[in-house]
Amino acid sequence: MAVSLALTGFQPLTIAALRISLGAVSLIAVLFVMRIGLPSVRTREGRIIWACACGMGFFSNALPFTLLSWGQTHVASGFAGVCMAVVPLFVLPLAHALIPGERMTLRRSIGFLIGFAGVVVLIGLDAFRSAGSDFESLARLACLGASLCYAIGSILTRLCPPVKMLSLSTAALLSGAVMMLPTALWVEGVPELPDALPLGAVLYLGLLPTALAQVLLVQVARSAGPAFLSTVNYQVPVWSVIFGAVLLGEALPPQLFAALALILTGLALSQLGALRRLFGGKA
Repeated sequence: MAVSLALTGFQPLTIAALRISLGAVSLIAVLFVMRIGLPSVRTREGRIIWACACGMGFFSNALPFTLLSWGQTHVASGFAGVCMAVVPLFVLPLAHALIPGERMTLRRSIGFLIGFAGVVVLIGLDAFRSAGSDFESLARLACLGASLCYAIGSILTRLCPPVKMLSLSTAALLSGAVMMLPTALWVEGVPELPDALPLGAVLYLGLLPTALAQVLLVQVARSAGPAFLSTVNYQVPVWSVIFGAVLLGEALPPQLFAALALILTGLALSQLGALRRLFGGKA
């Protein structure tokens, strides 16, 4: 909803650049207040951390924002939503190959597939219908590419050497801002000062869904693993529908509860071991 409001005053790449930059500035301020420094570049480990941060800024922020902002101008928004639910399916084999302990078991694979089926049921098959655009095939590849970017970003977050959570989050957003700002200025130019509503929406996007979310995502990816983190992509469409109904008065789709049941079943099945540990049983 905040992005929709921001689009009334800014262009898509400018929104991405501003929210990443605002997020970076806000986290830099937090580091200053808490007297925490950015990762050092003087040591070999520090340079590896900065390399991971640059990768996170590129794959988790700059590139997927760019791909999605362009892709959604040529495909139905529902298709882009389905593509975000593909992220766990990309994470599963990547984590299996690159991260010790992240095994692609049969149970976990079935759980991911059930959750994805729930997202397809929620959004509906209309999402896959042609939008009639000349660049539709390429745009669909761009949306899928954004999903792959998020998967790679979560893997890089987990593989990064030990470092303070706030330092890594700030370095990642700072790297993304350095990439996005010149891109947005080159493609869309300097934006004009908009009305208060879209400006407030961008401020909100920068502080909460970007700055705070980056910190939370880094913490979850490094503690619970990228496979667990990626399951949030199954929940996004559900919450979008619920918030749209509660706050915007939109009609609830009749398939909501069936989709929600599939999504929750898939999440529970894929994370059964974690649930057993949580409630005192054996994994």
